[in-house]
Amino acid sequence: MAATTPVTAPVTAPLTASATPPASTAVTLDRREGPYGEVVLRRRGENFEIIANGTFLMDTSDGRSERLLVEAALRALGARPHPAVLVGGLGVGFSLAHAAAEPAWGRIAVVEREEAIIDWHREGPLARISGEALADPRTVLVHDDLVAYVRTSPDTFDALCLDIDNGPDWTVTKGNDSLYSPAGLAACAARLNPGGVLAVWSARPSADFEESLRNAGFSGVRTEEVTVARGVPDAVHLAVRPA
Repeated sequence: MAATTPVTAPVTAPLTASATPPASTAVTLDRREGPYGEVVLRRRGENFEIIANGTFLMDTSDGRSERLLVEAALRALGARPHPAVLVGGLGVGFSLAHAAAEPAWGRIAVVEREEAIIDWHREGPLARISGEALADPRTVLVHDDLVAYVRTSPDTFDALCLDIDNGPDWTVTKGNDSLYSPAGLAACAARLNPGGVLAVWSARPSADFEESLRNAGFSGVRTEEVTVARGVPDAVHLAVRPA
């Protein structure tokens, strides 16, 4: 997920529009009002963008750090046969697609709260990224709020790969900050099997979050970074639930 920036009103076009607009022109393909506010899918040149309540959330221009989120978690698990992974949320689909492209993963669950985003992946333009992953027999798509799911689900996983904000220090939606609180991290640990890995995407490295992970009882806390063209690097925070 990219850093948030204000957006201006774009041109509007049907969801099925196939002509590629100029890279400088943002074309709205769909606009929905949901329980958490407005969600918009836009196309800019060859790239797609997701906007929530007027704030830019993510696009398809890069995806390196979203893929790292899954890669780094698998590496941190070491030799473990067919580990189960939870990807949250669906976003533009890079993390899910990367997980499904890796035969080492076993069960793959992806949690997404926005019905509009699910529709864009099932029947809309984002299916080109996630279509094969959603059709993979290992994949289960869960329509739920990730914060609630982590707290209430009885399911456990070997890895949690979480990307629902711009990071623990920069939450997008009110209430998401609870995921990074002591109670939220305890809930994450409860969803992990012993020795399981928590991986959290962030728009910038956070020493404070690393300390929160240690205080929550996680071990092996570290951060991997992805250099971006401008500004601070994207980051993936990693931590292990003790066996």
